[in-house]
Amino acid sequence: QVQLVESGGGLVQAGGSLRLSCAASGRTVSNYYMGWFRQAPGKEREFVAAIRWSGASTYYGNPAKGRFTISRDIAKNTVYLQMNSLKPEDTAVYYCAADLSRVVSTSAAEYDYWGQGTQVTVSS
Repeated sequence: QVQLVESGGGLVQAGGSLRLSCAASGRTVSNYYMGWFRQAPGKEREFVAAIRWSGASTYYGNPAKGRFTISRDIAKNTVYLQMNSLKPEDTAVYYCAADLSRVVSTSAAEYDYWGQGTQVTVSS
């Protein structure tokens, strides 16, 4: 079992920044992929970014390119999502997830463990 706990969401004005954190515990997540997804009301869950725990290869979905950065701190077992230049359309619940398949995926269905989500609201 892997437990994931997100934090760092909140209300921010357009153009502002937030850093989300995802603390992992339980079964070791080394060699796995950690991803961030988001889901706005009435919309499907959307891939934001992923990182390979060992080696730190990163992958980004269209919403994140050029504005968001995913990173990890092995010592703290924590994955981060730095979000800059936020827009109102970034408003969503952001979820952290772990993919144990050792193959990066942008599909939510491929991820095995999920956090409870953290709300990000960007005001115009």
